[in-house]
Amino acid sequence: MRIEKVLAAPGLTGFYFDDQLAIKKGARADGAAYTGQPLTAGFTEVRQRGESLSIMLLLTDGQVAYGDCAAVQYSGADGRDPLFLAADFIPMVERYLAERLEGRELSSFRELAEEFDSLIGPDGDRLHTALRYGLTQALLHAVAIKEKKLMCEILAKEYDTRLVLEPVPIFAQTGDERYTNADKAIIKRADVLPHGLINNVETKLGSSGEKLYEYVSWLRKRVAELGGEDYRPILHIDVYGTLGLAFDDNLEEIADYLARLEIAASPLRLRIEGPVDMGSKECQIEALNKLKLLVVLKGTKVEIVADEWCNTLDDVRDFVDAGAGHMIQVKTPDLGGINNTVEAILYAKAHGMGAYQGGTCNETDRSARVSVHIALAARPDQMLAKPGMGVDEGMMVVMNEMQRTLRLLKMS
Repeated sequence: MRIEKVLAAPGLTGFYFDDQLAIKKGARADGAAYTGQPLTAGFTEVRQRGESLSIMLLLTDGQVAYGDCAAVQYSGADGRDPLFLAADFIPMVERYLAERLEGRELSSFRELAEEFDSLIGPDGDRLHTALRYGLTQALLHAVAIKEKKLMCEILAKEYDTRLVLEPVPIFAQTGDERYTNADKAIIKRADVLPHGLINNVETKLGSSGEKLYEYVSWLRKRVAELGGEDYRPILHIDVYGTLGLAFDDNLEEIADYLARLEIAASPLRLRIEGPVDMGSKECQIEALNKLKLLVVLKGTKVEIVADEWCNTLDDVRDFVDAGAGHMIQVKTPDLGGINNTVEAILYAKAHGMGAYQGGTCNETDRSARVSVHIALAARPDQMLAKPGMGVDEGMMVVMNEMQRTLRLLKMS
């Protein structure tokens, strides 16, 4: 079976592009928008609509394989690729990529993905991560169509993993509606919650962490009130480096604060993502390694999750090799080709670090469904419910795809 035609269609994502730097520097929420001037290159507003680009591969048997290009909410931050605007990339897909794809025989997904993930574009650079992300989704779907297999079966075969007929724990994120949406996640019994979007010291963390402490205390009580005795989700909160801002990057003070936060969360397990942002990969690795050791020495069990400055497969390997945290987020769009996501999860697991298959609220239903198949084949410790920040929609898309797939696997 061959690829006969390559088409692209612009679309929307489940959230927005946000200028992280402008928000950290004090851009104010104004309804669903933000006031203030953008500070990151490529942004025309602090918040602007999220855009996707669907790549469609028309196959010689008349079927269509497709995947969605999408980039993270905080594009252009911490070494990530710049803003992805769909109209800018349609010619790249329908001309440059089409010339290289049309007429190609569908062989191994892994071989095709590695070839196109490393492809150098007409400007002399690798393709934008969002393009590589969407294209490799489409290639996986195309190979699955040819082989008459589920996408997770293709991945398991080519990466020599075992399909376990149990769901992967799902992590629901609340966005700024951290109270109402936490209720939704608890009622729907998310395995991990709430993310919380703690991206500002003054309004969300508190100058000494008091606002986050109050929120974690509320979460513990709310889980007990709504969830019952048999429900014990993991609390996972992303603080976007604000602990470093509040405590002047003093790792000893941050570790002491985390010990207090653990008490507020007890008996629930607590994970803190991105406690500091040190401005470079090397400094970030060093800081997270030291903070993890301090947390352990203080006898606390708070888990440090790496995110910022970990944008590629090589970055993941470097963080894992250095022991920079207890868990690492594999942020699917940032890694480009989904082959890199599989490799990153397997590498982290093989070297004793927790693997969180993340992504962004700023994805699509299609990329979320393909992500489920990656998770079922690679078995991370948890995967993000996406797209969007409404809890209901993201959990529905991810959980339903997972349950459908598991039921089909159990039948075979």
